[in-house]
Amino acid sequence: MPTIVVDVMPKAELLDPQGKAVSGAFSRLGVEDFTSVRIGKRFELAVDGEVTDEILASAKRIADEILSNSVIEDVVGIEVVA
Repeated sequence: MPTIVVDVMPKAELLDPQGKAVSGAFSRLGVEDFTSVRIGKRFELAVDGEVTDEILASAKRIADEILSNSVIEDVVGIEVVA
């Protein structure tokens, strides 16, 4: 059964408080390999049958209208995984 994965991230110009908290934890734990952290959301949409262009278009519409808040988030990826 194929799955469509939708990734949503906070807009780059907005503060990401969760990412900032994780970044602070890294520094407290002595992890210095990463300069920043941004935390987003991942949605997995299961599909019965073949993923057609129409189904992908529907997934994009749903991602834009339901899964993300366009004021503060961007849909950064939509991909089909087997």
